[in-house]
Amino acid sequence: MNRIVFFIDGFNLYHSLDCSTTYYKYKWLNLDKLARCFVTSNEKIEKVFYFTTYATWDQVKLAKHQTYVKALQFVNVEVVFGAFRYVDKTCRICHKQYKTFEEKQTDVNIAIKLFQTAVQDLWDTAIIVSGDSDLIPAIRAVKSTFPAKRIGLVIPIGRRAEELKQIVDLHMKLKEKHLSTSQFADEIIIDGGVRLTRPATWK
Repeated sequence: MNRIVFFIDGFNLYHSLDCSTTYYKYKWLNLDKLARCFVTSNEKIEKVFYFTTYATWDQVKLAKHQTYVKALQFVNVEVVFGAFRYVDKTCRICHKQYKTFEEKQTDVNIAIKLFQTAVQDLWDTAIIVSGDSDLIPAIRAVKSTFPAKRIGLVIPIGRRAEELKQIVDLHMKLKEKHLSTSQFADEIIIDGGVRLTRPATWK
């Protein structure tokens, strides 16, 4: 049986849904269900990893994200956290410098977990859900070190990922039907009777 581990780039996936109001209603996404859309009856999902970062400076976004993480953990998705850094940027139009938050560590965390789980022989096929070309060096390194293992790609909506497609063993496109059939219930009751509710802006 083909053992599969999913590596979901939460930042990349979220922004693919955030780019159009059409997809806001799909943000309450059960990643365990989503992963099952891309496996067959003779394949087994060993683990689903979700890589993300909290926007701690925005309390409204933080609260929604924390609720979502609790829902994912309830269905045994393993969450791996990165961090945001406060960095200097230069405006392309006026060329003035300004400070902003920039997501860090997600691609590094995916690379580390991809290699670590390959060493531990947890999977025969790794499926990465992302369109981020920064992952190319990690994929190449794992493929050259473990030539018998396969790496696949699920490309989020609105992403092309042409460079990534050229180096993986298989690639699939995330479609709206996958999103619509992989939603959590509007209200989830988890351990201890805690109620998790779909955020109002995710309807």
